[in-house]
Amino acid sequence: MLSKKIQDALNAQINLELSSSYHYLAMAAFFESTSLPGMATWMKVQSEEERLHAMKLFDHMCDRGGKVVLQQIAQPQLHFDTPLSVFEAALENEQKVTGAINSLYALAQQESDYPSQVLLQWFITEQVEEEKTAQTAIDQLKMAGSDASALLMLDQQFGGRSAAGVE
Repeated sequence: MLSKKIQDALNAQINLELSSSYHYLAMAAFFESTSLPGMATWMKVQSEEERLHAMKLFDHMCDRGGKVVLQQIAQPQLHFDTPLSVFEAALENEQKVTGAINSLYALAQQESDYPSQVLLQWFITEQVEEEKTAQTAIDQLKMAGSDASALLMLDQQFGGRSAAGVE
């Protein structure tokens, strides 16, 4: 059985993951509106990954007799200045999620909740990859600068991203 502290924290993390999914979907819409369909695809894949992360936590809670309490999701940012600013916002979001996962893991340790620690170890590893992927996109966009042909090449490259899936 989950402690109330863990249950509340897991519900908050589910909300954060769903909120992240929603934010990435808004980023995809921005890219669609600016004729960068590859980057839109990248963000759609990211949105789906975040939704799957929420479901992984959702299932963990249900499997352990917890009560999932879905919370309101705030409206995401709808406009960005440049593709680079979108990916910088994505990295900032991932860093926020990493901090929340780390805090949740620390709570699971305090509560001696070993099953949650095992689950959260997967998320800790996943967040390293999430931040690295966003940082790589930022680095590449910075290299491209204002070169339209380089931006279009990156758009095509980003469009090749496919969902990695959640174990």
